[in-house]
Amino acid sequence: MYNSKLLDGFVVFVEVVESGSFTIAAEKTHHSTSYISKEVTKLEERLGVRLLQRTTRVLKLTPEGEHFYQQARDVIDAAKAAEESISGSQTEPTGVLKITCPVALGLSTMTPIFTRYAQTYPKVSLDIDLSDKKIDVIEQGIDIAIRASDKLEDSSLISRKLFSDTGVTIASPQYLKSRGTPIHPRELTQHDIITYSYAKNPKRWSYQEPNGHEAIVDITNRITINSAQMELEMCKAGVGITRLPRFYLGNEIESGELIELFSDFPKHQLGVYMVYPSRKHMSAKVRAFKEIVEQELGAH
Repeated sequence: MYNSKLLDGFVVFVEVVESGSFTIAAEKTHHSTSYISKEVTKLEERLGVRLLQRTTRVLKLTPEGEHFYQQARDVIDAAKAAEESISGSQTEPTGVLKITCPVALGLSTMTPIFTRYAQTYPKVSLDIDLSDKKIDVIEQGIDIAIRASDKLEDSSLISRKLFSDTGVTIASPQYLKSRGTPIHPRELTQHDIITYSYAKNPKRWSYQEPNGHEAIVDITNRITINSAQMELEMCKAGVGITRLPRFYLGNEIESGELIELFSDFPKHQLGVYMVYPSRKHMSAKVRAFKEIVEQELGAH
């Protein structure tokens, strides 16, 4: 026999998490804020755990809350899929699709994809966040995250590798003329370095030497920046040496505006991934975006 109150509070709780606010969740569900708060409180009391940490400014999931959110989201998605399988509406993408993507990758590779998706599915509103900062997909209610990394961290998210790229160490001709050209990565300790603050370890760069050994360089940052675009511009201006994924560059190396260092070393490999929450029933809007990405980037 099923408990008639088994799913009470699921929809309200998920709406609060994805809205990030009791007030916004109340507006979306056409209830009062006090009703929303009471429903979440009753759910917590029934489960015997705190799901949300509440402050005057922010709501944050507890570890138990994050686990429960993913499970509740799966249940709701399954219920939607059951309804759509009867109504047939699962074939037409609708709603808001929230995407996060690195700035340079968004402005170059992903722009045609975003454009094609918007033109193909007019009933979907795109909410695109171009940011180099890694965003918590679950906490921010993101549907799709595009990420570039040499290795994705283990998580409950699903990842699909779109294509591979390489990292390059670069400097301007004027910088190298004034400071000399390093022949081995170990010599970077004697140079001005521009680093990316969102890197896993901005003060440690690793290279694979031609003989297969790993060369670890502990560098002293002269400048640390949270924008890869500014990192590139400062490097072009001769401020220092930096290292960036190749997709951040245009034809600066080919034109001689920048010089690639250590070109005889094996290339540092990076992957560009599409990441999305691990749900058994993928919504039509996410499935449609995934299909367009795979079609557009299939050549890679």
